[in-house]
Amino acid sequence: MSRLRTAIALSSLLAVPALAQPEQRSIKGSTVAIYNLAGRLRAVAGTGDAVIVEITRGGADAAKLRVESGAIGGRETLRIVYPGDRIVYPDSRSRTSINVRSDGTFSDGSWQEFRDRDRVDIRNYGPGLEAFADLVVRVPKGQKIELFLAVGRAEITNVEGDIVLDVGAADVDVAGVKGSLVLDTGSGRVAVRDVTGNLNIDSGSGGLSVDRVTGDVLRIDSGSGGVQGNDITVREFNADIGSGGLRLFRMKAPHVSAQTGSGGITLELLSDIERLDVETGSGGATIRVPATLSAEVDAETGSGGFSSDFEITTRRMSRNHIEGRIGDGKGRIRIEAGSGSVRLLKN
Repeated sequence: MSRLRTAIALSSLLAVPALAQPEQRSIKGSTVAIYNLAGRLRAVAGTGDAVIVEITRGGADAAKLRVESGAIGGRETLRIVYPGDRIVYPDSRSRTSINVRSDGTFSDGSWQEFRDRDRVDIRNYGPGLEAFADLVVRVPKGQKIELFLAVGRAEITNVEGDIVLDVGAADVDVAGVKGSLVLDTGSGRVAVRDVTGNLNIDSGSGGLSVDRVTGDVLRIDSGSGGVQGNDITVREFNADIGSGGLRLFRMKAPHVSAQTGSGGITLELLSDIERLDVETGSGGATIRVPATLSAEVDAETGSGGFSSDFEITTRRMSRNHIEGRIGDGKGRIRIEAGSGSVRLLKN
């Protein structure tokens, strides 16, 4: 009986696959681009003058993945190449399709965009190549880096440099970044905090939060999903939201442009205004500004009233439209709401 139990225990141990061991690659170049179709991507601060990538493969077909590198389009690259047009990734929340070139690159708009590419489906079930790769990317200070991920999850933490992150269907978390940051997401939640530098976010769908951002320019383009944020200090702020509201508090920005197709806008501005342009297709607009506000005002609403904490010297006024001046009129304010009330309030 003892021998039988020993044999069973041994066979059980042999049936358990060995834990995947990470591989490490080093890439050096003025601009480095990294491509992976499925998995988790973590970019963190590194040292030295090279980008270090730790690769951990997963899935029943993990051994079939190829890791390739080399210069493409003036950038040094690392690419996880998936030999198949159907990938099974358990953490995929829905089916995603993407055009992928034979060299493993995608979504970067290079000259090969309409050549040498195949349509690849990524899903969490069914037949296909069961494989993914989790990457840890160590980025040295001042590095220009472009990160491409089709499906999974992406995190950038405490990186200083010029960063582009392009994801298809993935949640994104960014914290402690210094430098230029461009985020391009197809779908998934996006959370950005503690960023110093210019920030450009293009989000297809999913909620977006932006907190503690300091820089020259902050641009947000969201197809659908609410946008909210706190403690923003920039020279210029631009937001264009297809559907979903915009709510920003404790913002300092002399130049502000905000537009929503549907959904209200709430802004709390703590600094003097040189130009403020707000437009909603449907939804009201509530703007809080310093009591020392001085500006020319043009406010209009299709349905809904207008109210102000400020004394306005009017040039033109009707039930839904007012033009006039607050103080000596140094700044310019234009607010238009297709439906919903317009309120101009003191902080």
